[in-house]
Amino acid sequence: MQNLEPTAPSFQLSDVYYTLFRHKWKIILCSLAGFLAAFVYYKVEPPPYQSSAKLFIRYVITESKAIGPGRDNTETKSPDQRGETIINSELEILTSLDLAEDVAKNVGPEKVLAKINGGKNSNEAAAVIKGGLQVDVPRNSSVIHVTFSHPDPEIAQLVLREVVASYLKRHVEIHRAVGLVGDFLTQETDQLRTRLAQTEEELRKAMNKAGIFSLEDYKKTSGEQTAHIRQQIFDVQAELAERASILEAYTKRNSSSKPAPGSATAALPPEKMGEYRRTLSRLDLLRKREQELLTQFTEENARVKDVRAQIQESEAGKEKLETDYPALVSVGAVVASQANSPSPGASIDVQAEAARLTALQAKIKALNFQLDEIRADATKVDQLEISILELRRRKDLEEANYRYYSASLEQSRINEALGTGRVSNISPIETPTPPYIDWKKPGQILAGLAASGVVLGFAWAFAIEFFLDRSIRRPNDVEKTLRIPLFISIPKVKLPKKLRGPKNALSRALPAPAGAKAEAGANGSQSRAAMELANSPAESARLAPFYETLRDRLISYFESVNLRHKPKLVAVTGLGQDSGVTTIAAGLARSLSETGEGNVLLVDMTQGQGSAQHFYKGSPSVGIDELLDTRSDARVQSNLYVVGESSSSEQLAKGMPQRFSQLVPKLKTSDFDYIIFDMPPVNQISITPRLASFMDMVLMVIESEKTDRDIAQRATELLLKSKSHLGVVMNKTRSYIPGRLHQDKDFLLGS
Repeated sequence: MQNLEPTAPSFQLSDVYYTLFRHKWKIILCSLAGFLAAFVYYKVEPPPYQSSAKLFIRYVITESKAIGPGRDNTETKSPDQRGETIINSELEILTSLDLAEDVAKNVGPEKVLAKINGGKNSNEAAAVIKGGLQVDVPRNSSVIHVTFSHPDPEIAQLVLREVVASYLKRHVEIHRAVGLVGDFLTQETDQLRTRLAQTEEELRKAMNKAGIFSLEDYKKTSGEQTAHIRQQIFDVQAELAERASILEAYTKRNSSSKPAPGSATAALPPEKMGEYRRTLSRLDLLRKREQELLTQFTEENARVKDVRAQIQESEAGKEKLETDYPALVSVGAVVASQANSPSPGASIDVQAEAARLTALQAKIKALNFQLDEIRADATKVDQLEISILELRRRKDLEEANYRYYSASLEQSRINEALGTGRVSNISPIETPTPPYIDWKKPGQILAGLAASGVVLGFAWAFAIEFFLDRSIRRPNDVEKTLRIPLFISIPKVKLPKKLRGPKNALSRALPAPAGAKAEAGANGSQSRAAMELANSPAESARLAPFYETLRDRLISYFESVNLRHKPKLVAVTGLGQDSGVTTIAAGLARSLSETGEGNVLLVDMTQGQGSAQHFYKGSPSVGIDELLDTRSDARVQSNLYVVGESSSSEQLAKGMPQRFSQLVPKLKTSDFDYIIFDMPPVNQISITPRLASFMDMVLMVIESEKTDRDIAQRATELLLKSKSHLGVVMNKTRSYIPGRLHQDKDFLLGS
């Protein structure tokens, strides 16, 4: 059983070609509609005239307060500092409705509305001006591009010129305090000057009362003096303690310099006493040497290590002496206490040292007195500091206000000198240009309308092709959807009207039986029409190559699967009425019979609904039950026989599988090489799926652009359940793509 899972959809260039050429008229009509809409818009809305100007913003003078500032509120800002904010503010002024109303009044509403809708309404004129005005600022630029569009070329330039003039005037009114001028500014400046002088005088008196020139300098000097005196007191106190200690040590030494006769020190040998003193002195010198070396070298230095080794050797000698002579320990303490005192042989003046101590004490007292005076002065200044700071803050505020009003008065005088409407910080780079036709916006609209028609046509075509139309249209759709072999694709043939007749395809495809011509006059017009169509070979001649190709591929298929028994049973069925099943069955049967290698039987299984029956004496000539007994009556041409169901075979449909299983052995014993069955369409109640298991090959005819792919899949599933060999014949295909542009599988399949 073949796999029914569809292959993954692949979008190829041939799909685009097919869609474009299949729906070319939809695309052409939509495109023409788009171009027509663009033409109508051009006629209804002709492109306006436009004038343009450029303004360079050097800087912007802003004032945050109008009256009584507490600081300098006049700031000059360049667009580079806060470019977007400043430029956007200027754009808002340019595009404001108030400015448009001023321009409309200055130009005249009747002039603005003359070529639009007429009238003298100033509000409408302002709306027209605001709507036609466009402002733009290039990126990282301080230049404003201003354009105005109007149907009247003269009005376009005139309005833009007035827009620039009104903008400069409103810029001054908005950004500058134009109300603070004249006598008010002069009076306010004089008052501030007087108050500032009074405050400065009060501040001078407060500084004199405090006895200082600068509060900050006094605090700095006072702090430095206090720190210096305190340091002197500390130094004198240290010196006083040092000298008192020396005097006390000297006094004690003199009183105990001679040892008592019975003391332990007196019993020491003099040579050991000297050796001990020399060891102590050497240790002291080595330690000092160690400290000096450590200031220059690290502890890992060889010289440092050598000194430390000598220190350890001296320490060992000292400890040995102290162990042998314990009395030397007291001698070491005395030597240590005398390290900072005069040498044993020196003498000092006790009276002079006592006088020096008295002088140091007096110096400490004087320094403390000076410190108290400095603290008293600092307390006095601290009491006046609050009033001094208050006067200083008042002076700063009044001085800032004075500078503000002085600058405002000076700016007012400058503005008066420049004249009304003249702005020094804004310069026109380009004055309003002569009017010209603006094609930018109309061109975009015209192009958009034209392109929309083309896009709509393409969208419509691709939407139908890929979403709305679910039919099988091309041979590759069969491969993607059904995954079963495609034998051939037969194109749709159009005959002239004079050759068209009743939809009795087999009558057109097959000649009438021998007895039909003899009985034509006596059996009505229906048989005569069938004979006339049978004698017209137009459609058969056009489709004959395709039937022959189908025959060859069918024979090749049987040979490839090694199917050699006779007869070979082939069923031809479809998925709906008028899909060409009977025509293909008849054409295949006739093509097989023309090989001359055997007999071919065509069996009409459509129960009278199909067109595979031929008429003889106004009724079916031979039924399937009578075939084996009366074969000669079923012969329509050499090696070709046709049978159909008679009215008595209605019970055959009810028990078709059982009856067909009885007929198949009889048919297989006949001398037919091929038996072609024209089967009813496949559906849920059709007998075709039940009879498919008896067939060697089932050809399912799919009508291009009409057979739904979902129905085709379900029909394929029904037929494959019978475990029969299934192939597809596409009928009535159309080739939309010119052969010189694209050749694909459709060409190889003969479509």
